[in-house]
Amino acid sequence: MTAVPATPHKIVFLDRDSLIATVRAPAFVHEWAEYPHTKGSAQTVERLQDASIAISNKVPLRAAELAQLPQLKMIAVAATGTDIIDLAACRERGIIVANIRDYARATVPEHTLALMLALRRQLIAYRADVEAGLWQASERFCLFGHPIRDLAGSRLGLLGYGALGKAVAQLARAFGMQVAVHNRSPINETDVLEVSKEELLATSDILSLHLPLTDKTRNIIGALELASMKPTALLINTARGGLVDEAALAHALHTGVIAGAGFDVLSQEPPPPDNVLLKLRLPNFILTPHTAWASGEAMQKLAEQLIDNVEAFERGAPTNLVG
Repeated sequence: MTAVPATPHKIVFLDRDSLIATVRAPAFVHEWAEYPHTKGSAQTVERLQDASIAISNKVPLRAAELAQLPQLKMIAVAATGTDIIDLAACRERGIIVANIRDYARATVPEHTLALMLALRRQLIAYRADVEAGLWQASERFCLFGHPIRDLAGSRLGLLGYGALGKAVAQLARAFGMQVAVHNRSPINETDVLEVSKEELLATSDILSLHLPLTDKTRNIIGALELASMKPTALLINTARGGLVDEAALAHALHTGVIAGAGFDVLSQEPPPPDNVLLKLRLPNFILTPHTAWASGEAMQKLAEQLIDNVEAFERGAPTNLVG
């Protein structure tokens, strides 16, 4: 049980502008400070100097910062991923880490399907044709030029099958797709085909990634994996940047190794101007700025759970613990 502090908790939200939602005040006596964004280790340590609870979406808290924050007792991550937190250092210092779960079961799968549909229906290419006046100059009532493929009847391969992977599978089946999965642990669902990673790569018409970023999953899709996919296949990544070797993907798209890709994440965010995927100007590549999670409904649900986690910690019964 967490002891009730002699003085009120000081709560510091390091990157408040990362969450466009109403964040209610915790239902206990506390001091609250928030900053639109926080950059750099020195600023992080300065702002958390007297804090017992830190809230961070994407501001890193590594061992070096934690060593300078003896009063810190909890880190409430305003996201599901916790790769920004040194969990081992938190364990050593007795710092509780809690994250957000299951808030994006609608928004991320919808974005994933939107990328699939946009690419299979060639929406970007045909919009460019209309803007260039090609439809207006056509001798026919419609404009051809980019092959359109249905989702119905195609195979969706899911690499990873957590809550979001399952939600994507549900939407995909509604479109008439067959779902195949490679997952670390057995699935035991009658409407899901479990296959090896090699078979998943070789047989999927669309491959969608739903994995956390760890040392084992970093660059899990590289040049060899891309080469083993169908030349007509699409690669979708709404999970984490770093799961895919970006240089290898750019080469694969330029050379026709795969037919297209839709990404919502990059290996560094915000990305530097020289990121190889930012330079792509191809109708078969769609890049969105890490917005799959960011529907208004999902962000408000996240905000509610965030404060629920803080209140549970203060009561001495922390929830959604990580590490």
